[in-house]
Amino acid sequence: MRPQPRTLKGTHVSVEPMTEAHLAALWPALAVPEVFAGGYGGGPAGLPATEEAFVEWMRGSYLGHPDRFPFAVRLNDSSRDGRLVGASTLGDLDETNANLQLGWTAYDPKVWGSTVNPETKLLLLGFAFDSGYNRVTIQADAINDRSRAAILKLGATCEGIQRKHRIRADGSWRDTAVYSILDTEWPAVEAGLRARLAQAPRA
Repeated sequence: MRPQPRTLKGTHVSVEPMTEAHLAALWPALAVPEVFAGGYGGGPAGLPATEEAFVEWMRGSYLGHPDRFPFAVRLNDSSRDGRLVGASTLGDLDETNANLQLGWTAYDPKVWGSTVNPETKLLLLGFAFDSGYNRVTIQADAINDRSRAAILKLGATCEGIQRKHRIRADGSWRDTAVYSILDTEWPAVEAGLRARLAQAPRA
């Protein structure tokens, strides 16, 4: 059965079920060229020009989809009022085959290379596998070398490239690199993420 999403609290970040109240607060973190350059939102041409347009785009992309659990990522740092620094989603929920996709992920560039991504992945992957899913896929634009390297660093396996898979915001075709993690691989992936968290700089 499909689990109910809930707030997942780690040492450095909390991952909260996304609501309408999160959308405008994510504008300063995500509506920057560096985030969209790697393919988020369909690539650079998809970057909304105003806060209002960003909120509308986020609403359509994250909220109201029956097969998605969208989450907002918040720093556990009272000195910065628990600033929102990212978004991610467990989507393409398929209970019959116990599969889902971890994606629609973006972070404020200020937290790239910190504890934020590994702990967010630790929390969301743990929620997925603890809920009985046996396969989690992660995708990236095939030309996004930074994201693809980060996915491999998790311990995911590359399953191949879906050619001409999606239309980017500028009208060009995107090839999508598809990776997966199985429930039998999760203990090793989890151990690797915990080791990274012990060494990564705080956001």
